[in-house]
Amino acid sequence: MKFNLQPGHDYIQLNQLLKLLGLVESGGEANRVITDGEVMVNNLPETQKRKKLRIGDVVLWDSHEISIVAEEED
Repeated sequence: MKFNLQPGHDYIQLNQLLKLLGLVESGGEANRVITDGEVMVNNLPETQKRKKLRIGDVVLWDSHEISIVAEEED
């Protein structure tokens, strides 16, 4: 799965990404799975709820792999 960063945005926070993609039901659940060490960023466990994800980062959680990419402009 790919997540397109909107033009003018340099990053998205990890907890916001999980919530925005509907992978968790709430922000509280997103924070819990992150602080419990269930989420990997670039193949390393990540416990920072507000970790800034930038273009090129890859998030692994549950059976989901999300690549952060730049939105292509028309």
